Amino acid sequence: MLAHPLHLRLLSREDSRVTVLEDFKYRSIDGDLVGVVGDSWVLRSRPVSVTWHSIRGVRKESRDEIIRALRRDVESLNPAAITTNSSYFYGKLIARVARLALIAEEVRYPEVIPAVGKYLKSTIEPWLDGTFGGNGFLYDAKWGGIITKRGSTGPSEDFGFGLYNAHHYHLGYFLYAIAVLAKIDPAWGRKYRPQAYSLMADFMNLGRKTNSNYPRLRCFDLYKLHSWAGGLIESADGRLQESTSEAVNAYYSAALMGMAYGDTHLVAVGSTLAAMEIQAAQTWWHVREGDNLYEKEFTKENRVVGILWANRRDSRLRSAGAERKDCRLGIQVLPLLPITEVLFSDIQFAKQLVDWAYPALNKEGTEGWKGFVHALEGICDRGGVPEKVRSLSGFDDGNSMSNLLWWIHSKGAEEETGCTDGGKYGWFGHYCH
Repeated sequence: MLAHPLHLRLLSREDSRVTVLEDFKYRSIDGDLVGVVGDSWVLRSRPVSVTWHSIRGVRKESRDEIIRALRRDVESLNPAAITTNSSYFYGKLIARVARLALIAEEVRYPEVIPAVGKYLKSTIEPWLDGTFGGNGFLYDAKWGGIITKRGSTGPSEDFGFGLYNAHHYHLGYFLYAIAVLAKIDPAWGRKYRPQAYSLMADFMNLGRKTNSNYPRLRCFDLYKLHSWAGGLIESADGRLQESTSEAVNAYYSAALMGMAYGDTHLVAVGSTLAAMEIQAAQTWWHVREGDNLYEKEFTKENRVVGILWANRRDSRLRSAGAERKDCRLGIQVLPLLPITEVLFSDIQFAKQLVDWAYPALNKEGTEGWKGFVHALEGICDRGGVPEKVRSLSGFDDGNSMSNLLWWIHSKGAEEETGCTDGGKYGWFGHYCH
């Protein structure tokens, strides 16, 4: 067999009776493919500790500011004000609100949690019981999956959800909101558990039964060790994935749902796939200065891959050109979650990304994307970042002032704790607690 760079990084020599033929290799767009001789491989990824809250916790002196932001964000909640019926954008909105409940838990301000729970119930239930006007989830027996009513009407509706494009992106946001609501209201969680598990199984089914309603791991590629977002579409460049962070969110959210339901198997599968997705993102999407995986010209101009195809690498996004480095950074960061700190545990690379994207912030239409640049800036150099966040006049529809303040005020504590950079591929275990 030929092993790609991530295989070689994870290959356990102690558990696998294999011989790696260091001089037997082929050059590919994924890096050198190296010959490995043996009956079986054992790949061991460093585990990811799935947590509801931040790694280090929020500074006590910053809690009051976050609480003030929480009050404002919760007071502005109004289900009737939602104007979208897109499964993607709607999912982002409810996940954004679910974040508020967990932030409230972390800063010990439970007073707003009932209002958040009420909002989540009123916005999630119509999608689960089939009463949401203008859209909803359907089961497609032909391909064995969940699609949307809108997605079934045309290939461009819901970003191709009816053709199985980006199922883990859309459903990941719904799973996050469901997991949080099941956590704060276990009775509600028990009532809607069948629907919740159906959404999860659409893209993360591991069952081997021939009569299963869903295929095994619809999006995740067990050779490449990351997901593909392309569905039933044909392309000369093969499959594709744009946002690795939304892929991470899908498996992370599934693990959180397992925690809410006390399902240790779901936690284990979700956290394992999230760990693989993170390591794949760090291998192929994150382009560090001096790396030799890609050609020098590409590495010089890019710090992230825009769209990764099976046999092509794009600088641009589908919705933005290569010059919109703020968008290109943001699409690999959103949504901003505790797991994001694992995805960007290489502090030196976070600084490279910020320096690379900063010039693009002077362009029009960047306000919603600025938050993600400032978020990474808060990892490597907290400095004046809180003031920059406070001055923002707009946010991505999956983000909020509360969430950005939570992020900033739970970062930059290395000097206080003696923690250091986790290295090129750092993990939770490298951080002090």
